[in-house]
Amino acid sequence: MTQGYPPRNNAPEILASPDFWQTCIDQLAQELPEQQFQTWIKPLSAQVSDDFSKVTIFVANRFKLDWIRAQYSARLSGLMERLTGQPVSIELALAVREPTPRVPSITKSASPSISASTPTHETSTNEPLRNRLNAALTFDALVEGSANRMARAAAMHVAGMPGHLYNPLFIYGGVGLGKTHLMHAVGNQLISDRPNANVLYIHAEQFVTDVVKAYQRKTFDEFKERYHSLDLLLIDDVQFFANKERTQEEFFNAFEALLARKSHIVMTSDTYPKGLADIHERLVSRFDSGLTVAIEPPELEMRVAILINKAHAEGIVMPEEVAFFVAKNVRSNVRELEGALRKILAYSRFNQKEISIALAREALRDLLSIQNRQISVENIQKTVADYYKIKIADMYSKKRPASIARPRQIAMYLAKELTQKSLPEIGELFGGRDHTTVLHAVRKIGGERQQLAELNQQLHVLEQTLKG
Repeated sequence: MTQGYPPRNNAPEILASPDFWQTCIDQLAQELPEQQFQTWIKPLSAQVSDDFSKVTIFVANRFKLDWIRAQYSARLSGLMERLTGQPVSIELALAVREPTPRVPSITKSASPSISASTPTHETSTNEPLRNRLNAALTFDALVEGSANRMARAAAMHVAGMPGHLYNPLFIYGGVGLGKTHLMHAVGNQLISDRPNANVLYIHAEQFVTDVVKAYQRKTFDEFKERYHSLDLLLIDDVQFFANKERTQEEFFNAFEALLARKSHIVMTSDTYPKGLADIHERLVSRFDSGLTVAIEPPELEMRVAILINKAHAEGIVMPEEVAFFVAKNVRSNVRELEGALRKILAYSRFNQKEISIALAREALRDLLSIQNRQISVENIQKTVADYYKIKIADMYSKKRPASIARPRQIAMYLAKELTQKSLPEIGELFGGRDHTTVLHAVRKIGGERQQLAELNQQLHVLEQTLKG
């Protein structure tokens, strides 16, 4: 890399830095989420021309090169232009590859296991029974992405200032997306800051059981002493309160008591508050009185980062191209990603083979076979048509009333999300439509999903139906 800078009277002061590329890296470290920066930007190296007109950035492999070009090249170019005061040409090139390290055997070690970060209802063996927290589920162990960024930020705020804003915090989303992880992270952070804080993580089913026991044994005084004196209550899957009258009454009482003493309540559910069925309106209104945030299925970049991080925790090098292959084929949730990674690591160990795309394809052949057999564009069209009560033929027709056009767009969106079909291929299967029509539908539904809770819930139901 060229060191030093030519004298420029109009150059920004930042060019006084001894290393222009390092200046760029430092700036991006401030602008990007830590996980994105660590995964994609920090490993890069660069060569800068003497007049700063050209910067060659070296990337580890073709997969990463394509991703950097698509996601970050414009940002890098803009940043460099601001720093130099002149246009900067960026060239991406493959770095000289070092020999791939042999895959070490997987042994039990001090590093956290994959399963340690999987949402669980079990009590951590290293934590006292009083709080039921899993010490491995922290904010640092949670990969951040656009799918969970708002929920993570709100949870961190609660952990830092419990009893103030966002009370209650209601987190909703599908299975295996990290809701439970976030709750444990809040509890672990608060315990770290305030070791004497009275914190309890509990699944809604356990709360139901405690109510039944208190009713049978006439020990409601002890029940109330336990639940009404908490500093932080973390309760998972509140949809399990449906049709349980006495449980709902007792939770309402606990809810009011905790808010009165400025304690904090964090809840999770598979749907947003007003989407909960068979729960009293007064309780739903309490759920909805603080902040409600959704966790979405992780996007591709986030899934890749999760796989690389989880493999690293096992002492394994996960090549980026393998991570991309797995991430593109396992789309639904973090739990399934972790399961796929376990299979790949085990297959690598037992066969004494290095991790590659071919090995991953072989290790996941059953998963890929089931996925390819179950989720097709035709199946998506039928499922969406049944859900919105329109004819399957309407998926291919030129009709444009909203009652038909909207489900058709939703089906196109799901086809792009759940299959490997290209935009032109999807368009052809929807009556020979142009790929730009499909792209418009994908962007429109994807954008509205972030804004409209009802649409997000409908898509969640459709996705779960299609995935069986």
